Amino acid sequence: MLVLGIDPGTATTGYGLVREHPDGRLEAVAYGVIETKPRLPMPQRLQQIHAAITALIAQHAPDAAAIEALFFGKNVTTAITVAQGRGVILLALAEAGLPIHEYKPSEIKQAIAGYGNADKGQVQEMIRQLLGLDEIPRPDDAADGLGVAITDLNSSRFERMASR
Repeated sequence: MLVLGIDPGTATTGYGLVREHPDGRLEAVAYGVIETKPRLPMPQRLQQIHAAITALIAQHAPDAAAIEALFFGKNVTTAITVAQGRGVILLALAEAGLPIHEYKPSEIKQAIAGYGNADKGQVQEMIRQLLGLDEIPRPDDAADGLGVAITDLNSSRFERMASR
């Protein structure tokens, strides 16, 4: 099974494609970021994000997608722009007919590091270990995308086991 994990944003959207092999081994197929320039009008930035997600789906043909749920911090303006980015990402995923799952940041930390309040460094090191990588994936947003994909694979594995 191949899952596309996404850490949404408007300036930087992280993504990671993780494959679960029949033996349970996880493999990082691809990861990176989609960046838009702050000087561009928001409609053009959103169009770029949509086009890039659509291209990733066409290139890799994932079986499912997972996206980090919106976390409202103190900066409402940032939350609104991230929500706009999430919207076009969800649209691209829905247009592709992919099953979509959403995970809160604490759920991702719990699934990856075993602790819902783990710090970023702990989570990134566990992502590195779970995927058998030589180095922590960079930039941080790409590692976060991989973490979302791993969370979804772990969740679907648990659901398959529970339904037996």
